[in-house]
Amino acid sequence: MITIAFIAALLLTSCNNTSNQENNDHATIENTTDDLVTTSTSDDEGNTLDITFNNSKGTATVIFNGATIELTEEKPASGFWYTNDQYELSGKGNNVELKKDGEVIFEHQDDIVISTLENKAGQTLHMTFNNTTGEVTVYLDEGDPIELVAKQAASGIWYTNDQYELRGKGENIQLKQDGEVIFEN
Repeated sequence: MITIAFIAALLLTSCNNTSNQENNDHATIENTTDDLVTTSTSDDEGNTLDITFNNSKGTATVIFNGATIELTEEKPASGFWYTNDQYELSGKGNNVELKKDGEVIFEHQDDIVISTLENKAGQTLHMTFNNTTGEVTVYLDEGDPIELVAKQAASGIWYTNDQYELRGKGENIQLKQDGEVIFEN
């Protein structure tokens, strides 16, 4: 499950599109150029953190609570890590943490839910939902990842792309490919 969550996080960070959700806890990429990536994220208390990554210079400029903070890139084991004498910015994917003098002053983590269902035919459907961005990555019987985006459902869930549709309520889930049911629980 950790591997699936890690792969989903990597896939989500490579995507420049986010879904508009009614959720105050979100991250969005606003502008991308060859050298600069600007992102804005908010925590569950409504605080906003604006970050501009300068990939060619190895720096990040953070705007938080009216302060502009310049940071220098460090070598992380994974994800990203920027520091100066007082602040430390780190994260992976959409998850971000800002510390001041070692104390966490801002934290954003996507709401991730992982679920696996098996039907009577022995098929297994692995699903990693990112409730913050309104996306799900599904794997049918360890096959290729299928990336879907949330749609407004009357009740239950509804995710689609141009080829697949995932609908359901509770543990009653149906995955269709080009209109044909390929998994049903």
